[in-house]
Amino acid sequence: MADHTGVYGISFLIVLVNVAFAELFMWIMPFFRGCHPVKLPWELLTTAATCMLLAWFYSSAVLSDSDRQNQKTFITVGVVQPNIDQAVKWDASFRDETMRTFDRLTAQLGTRADLVVWPEAATPFILEREKEYQLQLIAWAERAQAPILLGSPALRFYPDRRPYLLNSAYLLGTDGMVLGRYDKHHLVPFGEYIPLKSSLLFFLDKLVEGIGDFESGPGPTTLSFSPKSWNTERSSGSRPVKFGVAICYEVIFPDLVRQFAANGAEFLVTITNDGWFGPSSAPAQHFAMVVFRAVENHLAFARAANTGISGFIDPFGQIIDTTPLFIEQASYAMIPTRQARTFYSYYGDVFAHACVIICALLCLFSYFRTKEPVMTAITPA
Repeated sequence: MADHTGVYGISFLIVLVNVAFAELFMWIMPFFRGCHPVKLPWELLTTAATCMLLAWFYSSAVLSDSDRQNQKTFITVGVVQPNIDQAVKWDASFRDETMRTFDRLTAQLGTRADLVVWPEAATPFILEREKEYQLQLIAWAERAQAPILLGSPALRFYPDRRPYLLNSAYLLGTDGMVLGRYDKHHLVPFGEYIPLKSSLLFFLDKLVEGIGDFESGPGPTTLSFSPKSWNTERSSGSRPVKFGVAICYEVIFPDLVRQFAANGAEFLVTITNDGWFGPSSAPAQHFAMVVFRAVENHLAFARAANTGISGFIDPFGQIIDTTPLFIEQASYAMIPTRQARTFYSYYGDVFAHACVIICALLCLFSYFRTKEPVMTAITPA
């Protein structure tokens, strides 16, 4: 169902069923008081039951579809979870130790992976300005025989030479070439930028250091590389595979993620740093959003998180593998690639927009409809 209506359709169905149960409960209550109940709300109950049955039959058909059972193309993705403490992540004295952690975990993947994924802001420095570390990364990509997707800030300048940052994901090839870069488009308010900074909230820039230095990227951009496993499987050679990258909380926005699919992505990656949340339920909730994005677009997901939860999800929402929170771990899995597009990938939140329009029309109808005259009692003089 989510591949047509998005997550808003699921929310609609949950609310509809709960309202139906509430109305049924209110209809039953008078029996216990010895009263005659009002009319059974059969229209609402029938609508809720019909929607539930349609959703169940459709999901069963999708999950049992032969196309799902016979996925033809797979790639092996490795994810690295370094578990770097937030207190030392940007401390220059811990920089070498952080990079040794990435080196060790990436080496554990061997040469099995077609793509190695590091978390958001993995490098505790600006990658483009550190030649020595660039050479290390190239050597590690060459050792893994696979490109490395890693998060790192990018420094740019306004026309007046004032600096600003981009929260970026670099795809570094085994030959040292940058195969592509995605710049985070949907920034975190009051974390990566200050809304209304130039007007209403101008004073926050002076009160809180480090906020408002980031700028948005141009939008959903797909990256591509040639998986080495396809070279051996296909006599005709390997073709590039396209994928999209959602950075941190971008993955909670359905319309943003579905644009990657609409632009031709064959699988999706999300990189994040959930260390800020600590031992709360937030990392699990954040990971649950990835499941929805996979189902909406029928595309597999690989997720690399600094402190967890990292893992893999198939195109139909089945969780392939996950890592525990707050441990160092490198893991890999084979995920399917798909070129099929869902209704939601093409058309987005049509269902949600339709609901808004219908609600607006109902409000207008109730406001402008002819009111019945109020009957007043006439008292004798």
